[in-house]
Amino acid sequence: MQRVEIITGKERRRRWSEAEKTRLVAETLEPGAIVAHVARRHGVAESCLYTWRRHLVGGMADRLPPDDAPLLIPVSVDIFDVHQAHKGAAAKEVLERIGRLYAVEERVRGQPAARRAAARQAEVAPETAALRTHLDQVLRQVSGKSALAEAIRYALSRWPALTRYLADGRLEIDNNIAERAMRAVALGRKNWLFAGSDGGGEAAAVFYTLIETAKTNGHNPRLWLTRVLEAIGRERDLTDYNALLPWTMKPEMATT
Repeated sequence: MQRVEIITGKERRRRWSEAEKTRLVAETLEPGAIVAHVARRHGVAESCLYTWRRHLVGGMADRLPPDDAPLLIPVSVDIFDVHQAHKGAAAKEVLERIGRLYAVEERVRGQPAARRAAARQAEVAPETAALRTHLDQVLRQVSGKSALAEAIRYALSRWPALTRYLADGRLEIDNNIAERAMRAVALGRKNWLFAGSDGGGEAAAVFYTLIETAKTNGHNPRLWLTRVLEAIGRERDLTDYNALLPWTMKPEMATT
């Protein structure tokens, strides 16, 4: 038996209070939350939820999950473009200051999160504070309509998120690692242009995440996934799933 549903009218849109919007936005910021799922669960349009997040998230910067934190790459690229176009001393100095932040990151990359956070607080935090002061000074000196002023305003408007990595050693200074991991997906996108459904797309994203995370942690993804699935199938009472995570399991264990 097939059911045909005929829609004869347009449902009146619900008006959401500011408190309700804030509650829903906070729910999307919980670890593991997916905006589409939150929107579906509460009967709100996904586009509306993203709009609310953009408007409200400024006052909730301390709750932003790592993958929502704006990073330095967009700021660096904008200022680099200005420098390439005009060869000005102001843009050059900003790039040099940002370069000093990256120099510390290169030295602590791959170290435990606590050690990275300590190094950032000791070395990067003072440099970042000086950079903020310098940006404020430059913004007062250049034309408000210039490309450099626009790039600086972009950075200052996102400063809490830009500097969030200083206190959290798990975060990277930029998203270059993630972008490089996604390159294979982008190059082959015509091979899997259609996922078939939203669920298929989400499943594909899970597998991309597993494979690229395994690579990042030094594993052969196929061998690591084989070992993990074998362990789950063999040990029916398995509770320590953390031991199977790619950053916990040693690469030698997954590749031998």
